Amino acid sequence: MIRLGVNIDHVATVRNARGGTHPDPVGAALLAAMHGADGITAHLREDRRHIRDEDMQRLRRELTVPLNFEMGATEEMVGMACALRPHACCLVPERREEVTTEGGLDVAGQMNDLRGKVARLKDAGIRVSLFVDPDPAQIEAAAAIGGQVVELHTGAYAHDDGEAEFRRLFAGAQAATANGLELHAGHGLTYANVGRVAGLPGLKELNIGHFLIGEAIFSGLPAAIARMKQEIATGALFRAVVR
Repeated sequence: MIRLGVNIDHVATVRNARGGTHPDPVGAALLAAMHGADGITAHLREDRRHIRDEDMQRLRRELTVPLNFEMGATEEMVGMACALRPHACCLVPERREEVTTEGGLDVAGQMNDLRGKVARLKDAGIRVSLFVDPDPAQIEAAAAIGGQVVELHTGAYAHDDGEAEFRRLFAGAQAATANGLELHAGHGLTYANVGRVAGLPGLKELNIGHFLIGEAIFSGLPAAIARMKQEIATGALFRAVVR
């Protein structure tokens, strides 16, 4: 079974638009876990544009499913993660001016800096994932610095839906397996495009947020999660049949 991690960042975006406490992203996380989410992802950005420090603390206290702390590879965030000790951390590139994460982390170009941070997180008992483009060189670098997981950035495929981008994802999946890394994927995934990604060889987890929170406005979060899990299961079944 492919796990579904639900990213609750944009529940916090709506809350912060009015500056109050509603809607509560932690409440959304608990509801998601109650209705089939296998884990919860939250990205604590440097500028705190959506998730806040206190949200992370409450998530760590209240969740009964794994918490994935998505974060920039900064000293501040590594220190916070080591104190919080979530189940997992996913290191992502982060620029203040971007609307959302626009590409994968340049692991190959930052190996010396990232190696020590990965080691500190692992020493704290945290599973370390690196969010990368489906580039074999980046995946090999992730393994070389001690990463345990790579999450393939699916944004280019989601926006293009073309054969060339899917071939890149497929090659990235093969490279992850060849380098002994657990394979995750995410970014820009919808009901319409998630099935093919779910068919990638060796895939263990998908992390999806913006689309699910948007769909929840119309159908409710439990129904949105149920539909997404069905689309994922159908894609994974197709992979098994093809094999």
